[in-house]
Amino acid sequence: MIEITKGGVRLHLFIQPKSSKNEVVGLHNGLLKIKITAPPIDGKANEGLIKFLSDFFDIPKRDIVLVRGETGRTKTVELLGMSEQLVKEKLKL
Repeated sequence: MIEITKGGVRLHLFIQPKSSKNEVVGLHNGLLKIKITAPPIDGKANEGLIKFLSDFFDIPKRDIVLVRGETGRTKTVELLGMSEQLVKEKLKL
């Protein structure tokens, strides 16, 4: 779920688009499950995810990189400049 990299931290996610609200749900099959209100059309769910993560972790959108999973529900994002400890504190893990 959390992987430390040279530049920050990678999160392995399971995304549920078209939800009633944006929220971190918890663990789902070893991945961090996040609900996003945006629909999975024309990259809107990816944009919504990046905006949500930016607000949630209080970092600029430019510091969030979608590494893998552009068209699927399983995604990997990298949070540049973040520490594992800070991510765990925010996620309450």
